[in-house]
Amino acid sequence: MLHRLADGERSVSELAQPFDMSLAGASKHVKVLETAGLVRRRVAGRIHYCQLEATRLAEAQAWFRHYERFWAGRLDRLEALLVAEDRRAADD
Repeated sequence: MLHRLADGERSVSELAQPFDMSLAGASKHVKVLETAGLVRRRVAGRIHYCQLEATRLAEAQAWFRHYERFWAGRLDRLEALLVAEDRRAADD
């Protein structure tokens, strides 16, 4: 749903269309995204339109970047240890 909203505002029915879900199910998904601050909803008559909240996604991306650096360093060290162990085992 977020990917589809990157192209612009869409109604909840438009968001539900490519998925095998009811309109009520799609509305529940949108509510979760709205509660997380990722989507903003506006109502025009009976139609609910959704818009992506890019600011919240940027905050999440910054958080992921921080932890990506954290884990990348540790995984690099683990790889070096495993390679060294493989070399020792091959020499024996």
